[in-house]
Amino acid sequence: MMAVRMSKPWHALSQEAAAALPAQLGVYEIADANGKTVAIRYAGGRTLFGLRQKVSEEAEARGPGFQFRVEVNQQYQSRWRELLMAYQADHNGLPAENKQDNMPLGVISPG
Repeated sequence: MMAVRMSKPWHALSQEAAAALPAQLGVYEIADANGKTVAIRYAGGRTLFGLRQKVSEEAEARGPGFQFRVEVNQQYQSRWRELLMAYQADHNGLPAENKQDNMPLGVISPG
């Protein structure tokens, strides 16, 4: 059974780390150097090279000083919303870069 909160290890965000990722669908988190999650995103069916492409784009846009973790998941949109709900329950709000997504979310118990 999968945990509601992502528990994968963090890795330094870089082009080299992105190149090692699978070209599969899934979700990913981006955190700053202090480990604070700044974004929860997904690599969906319209992404040509899945997680590899999306994390590579994040590395290019952000530069050094960030970290990431990924989870391969074919139900990426459901999992993405679940991760957002868990974050919201734990922190009384969404990650800074998800606030503009402006979508209705359910409620999950703090945990």
